[in-house]
Amino acid sequence: MTIDRRVSYFYNADVGNFHYGAGHPMKPQRLAVTHSLVMNYGLDKKMKIYRPYKASAQDMLRFHSDEYIAYLQQVTPQNIQCNSVAYTKYLAHFSVGEDCPVFDGLFDFCAMYTGASLEGAQKLNHNHSDICINWSGGLHHAKKFEASGFCYVNDIVIGILELLKYHPRVLYIDIDVHHGDGVQEAFYLTDRVMTASFHKYGNYFFPGTGDMYELGAESGRYYSVNVPLKEGIDDQSYFQVFKPIISAIMDFYRPTAIVLQCGADSLAGDRLGCFSLSTRGHGECVKFVKELNVPTLVVGGGGYTLRNVARCWTHETSLLVDQDIANDLPPTEYYDFFAPDFTLHPEINSRQDNANSKQYLELIVKHVFENLKMCQHSPSVQMVHTPPDVDMEEIRQVQKEENSDPDVRMSQADDDKLVESKNEFYDGDQDQDKADVGTPET
Repeated sequence: MTIDRRVSYFYNADVGNFHYGAGHPMKPQRLAVTHSLVMNYGLDKKMKIYRPYKASAQDMLRFHSDEYIAYLQQVTPQNIQCNSVAYTKYLAHFSVGEDCPVFDGLFDFCAMYTGASLEGAQKLNHNHSDICINWSGGLHHAKKFEASGFCYVNDIVIGILELLKYHPRVLYIDIDVHHGDGVQEAFYLTDRVMTASFHKYGNYFFPGTGDMYELGAESGRYYSVNVPLKEGIDDQSYFQVFKPIISAIMDFYRPTAIVLQCGADSLAGDRLGCFSLSTRGHGECVKFVKELNVPTLVVGGGGYTLRNVARCWTHETSLLVDQDIANDLPPTEYYDFFAPDFTLHPEINSRQDNANSKQYLELIVKHVFENLKMCQHSPSVQMVHTPPDVDMEEIRQVQKEENSDPDVRMSQADDDKLVESKNEFYDGDQDQDKADVGTPET
């Protein structure tokens, strides 16, 4: 029997306007394209849409260091170009500059995607929603003291810390092609959070961590689960490991909340990825987690072939709200991005052989099962005084956000703003995107 789940969706119309720089594979514009598809499929009728809270520096300091957040607040392309010693000498120290460039509005961008994850966690905590979606979040590589892998502030860690105020055990699941190293590192020593990452490992693939023998330490020993996969894994092989491992974790750990990172760079044809998942196969993982019927925060992550990211996250939004949608894409202001087939589920013509044998995958599953048996069943926690929640309404007033109430459906003005911003940073990267990667649909 299908259980109706209350779904909340967080989107700020400004979040897709930021630009990492010409030629950079991370394109926040993918968020605007995804949102446009979601709205034009009519999925907004099945969920509550919120303009999210913008995180403050104080929110970010719940995980990151004072010096690092202060630097993100102050650094700009202008003061770097002026060769100001106060800013340039710390670029390498905080791992900012190349993969994680300084761009206009950097701190605002971090505040938007982090605030959405934080507010989603709060809504789950207070039983205002069963599923919260923040496609702008999922930046899982950011570390306490530094940026990494296109990620500056780790909204996932901050969201989990919020969930831990009310939940004794939180499960983090990561289906990005890259290992969720920043989240694992943050919770490596505790049994309050179990991290489960399914990722490419080996041959110096970024970030180089995520071996299946990385198990956690001290109180967190056996609470880090890593599933290192080889290139070319397809839908059937992926689900061969995903379903039994997540099922076993649920049996042993019994989390009271889940955070699911849905990095779309595990799709076939991704500009930086090497897996062969279809949008349907990727979505099957999301559907499986949804059917566990545990309060869930769903976030985005990687994904560097823009049109396929939008397809994937739109499909997964439809799964989360139990709404069947047509394969033929509806007309949108971004319709031309999806040429030549204009479908939600393009055919996959992967040139990448599946290097994951059935025996290899069975070995990984067996190894995970053996480690889970070493865990204490459902570790309990002595609850202490719960820290107060952030007063988001009061801070919104201080920030002088939009005049409209952020806790109501987005207005038509927001959609108009989305259309107006479509080409603001359109610098030819879309054409480069098509040129760099053999697309699945051709």
